[in-house]
Amino acid sequence: MRQMLKPLALLLMAGFAITSCKKEVKDSPQEQISQETLTKISNLGFSTADVQQVDEGYLVEGDIIITPEYLNSNSKWMTLRVGTEEQYSTNNLVTGLPRVINVSVSGSVSTAFSDAVDHAITRYNGQNLSITFKRVSSGGDIVIRIVNTGQYIASSGFPTNSGDPYNTVKYAKKYTTYSDGFMTTVLTHEMGHCIGFRHTDYMNRSYSCGIGGNEGDGGVGANYIPGTATGPDPGSWMLACLSSTTNRPFNSNDVAALKYLY
Repeated sequence: MRQMLKPLALLLMAGFAITSCKKEVKDSPQEQISQETLTKISNLGFSTADVQQVDEGYLVEGDIIITPEYLNSNSKWMTLRVGTEEQYSTNNLVTGLPRVINVSVSGSVSTAFSDAVDHAITRYNGQNLSITFKRVSSGGDIVIRIVNTGQYIASSGFPTNSGDPYNTVKYAKKYTTYSDGFMTTVLTHEMGHCIGFRHTDYMNRSYSCGIGGNEGDGGVGANYIPGTATGPDPGSWMLACLSSTTNRPFNSNDVAALKYLY
């Protein structure tokens, strides 16, 4: 996601892991990224606009990380449907259901941020899904880390080829003083990438960001979730961008998408 017109930096599809984890984002202009790499990114169905090189690989679409392993894999994806602002999932999803996904926070964080982590977990667990999130003191299946960066709000990735959630959410320190609703929304969004959700406005990024268009060139790895909106969905937690005052609890389409997948 981004703040207003600035995306958050999601993760990376594991194996493909979404949207999204790295140790530190480096200032690496797109001109330094080879055309061969950009072509591979495009072939995976991601936008090649503003691609950045990071420790874990490449940051695409503002908050999604693609690892070199996934980039160079021979994975074959099939698009189920291409639309406008429907909800989408990746081909890789969390498996072994029902399943408890442990979530931990690395290092010392403020009480307000810690509360936001708990509130994000509560939003998911309130839906009675076949996955349950559980806060643990360390060693979580998803580890939330505070990082010093001005390039994005947060980042994460997509589930691995083996069916595990993406294992890291990175959250920019400068946004840890924002409202509980904002932090909870961002964390819930990134956790959504970790379990296989793509942006709701995947086909028209300008819907929430004001700029941009289709995040990919063919919808590869972006599968329409039956039962969700077939038009603009202004309140979805998986919209690509948000403002500094945004708070997006799950709406009816979000709930339908969650229950369909999990």
